[in-house]
Amino acid sequence: MSNKCTVMAISNSKGNFIFRKITALRPVRPPWAISENEFINTCTRCGECVKQCPVNVIRVADGSFPEINFSSSGCDFCEVCAAVCLPGALLIGQSAPFNSIAVIGNECFSERGVICHSCGEACEIQAIHFQQVVGGVTHVLMNTDNCNGCGECVSICPANAITIQHRL
Repeated sequence: MSNKCTVMAISNSKGNFIFRKITALRPVRPPWAISENEFINTCTRCGECVKQCPVNVIRVADGSFPEINFSSSGCDFCEVCAAVCLPGALLIGQSAPFNSIAVIGNECFSERGVICHSCGEACEIQAIHFQQVVGGVTHVLMNTDNCNGCGECVSICPANAITIQHRL
């Protein structure tokens, strides 16, 4: 799956054109969502997955389609959303629940020399580790192979440095 890309030409101060690739991030759909195109064509936007999500991470988004919002919690893979999805836009067993990973940005306190291990402590599968570096601070390490995209690390981050993005 690839993100939607647009090429935009902008002019710099000398009148030359600089081309930038702008990537519009696809929304993170509920777990076990079929491919984005199929999802859009299959989901009836009934809202049952939103209503039934026990941790309230599924929200109504653009076009009234459901998407995940990890600002208050992560997904615990309870399977309720897939069970109530009668049209079949969420299919358990066809793939991993999410084709997404946590991405830790430069705003991370640990990367700025402030001791913080909140995300690592919230990560049940231990995809986030910290490496001691000279000077007593730690460097955050993300094992993207182990990350399941659950989002538990997002809401716990005091620096708002973590986003969930689609795997490339």
